[in-house]
Amino acid sequence: MTDDVKKIDNQKEEKSEKKEKLSKNVEKLVDDISKLSVLELSELVNSLQDKLGVTAAIPMAAAPVQSAPLVEGQAQGGADSGGGAQNLVMTSAGENKIAVIKALREINQNWGLKEAKDMTEATPVDIIKGGKPEDVKGAADKLKAAGAQVEMK
Repeated sequence: MTDDVKKIDNQKEEKSEKKEKLSKNVEKLVDDISKLSVLELSELVNSLQDKLGVTAAIPMAAAPVQSAPLVEGQAQGGADSGGGAQNLVMTSAGENKIAVIKALREINQNWGLKEAKDMTEATPVDIIKGGKPEDVKGAADKLKAAGAQVEMK
């Protein structure tokens, strides 16, 4: 029990040290903001974003171009899909669906767990449409190593 009391005392000291680092103006603002309702906080955030010209959104990491989902009939880089563009179709996820889900998420980092899981259950499914042959082959190799059956067209 004495260890718990010591931990609580240490936490209080850490909080007071942090509070001492704040200027009086910032401390007053923190106190005022802590009294706002959730709706008022939302209004405050929106107002500050508008006034300062910023957003609080976390930037998303872009997926590599080779693994982006492609629109049918469109090759990488937006060119027409003639001349060497290939499709990759997963015909079966095999026995080890977890490994296949991981491989799918490596191929396209924008796919979440649910999308990748749904793909393993909805075979046959298009993985890449109109991709570069080397990209399609790389993705096919990953899926085959995970136990999936694929077709390159």
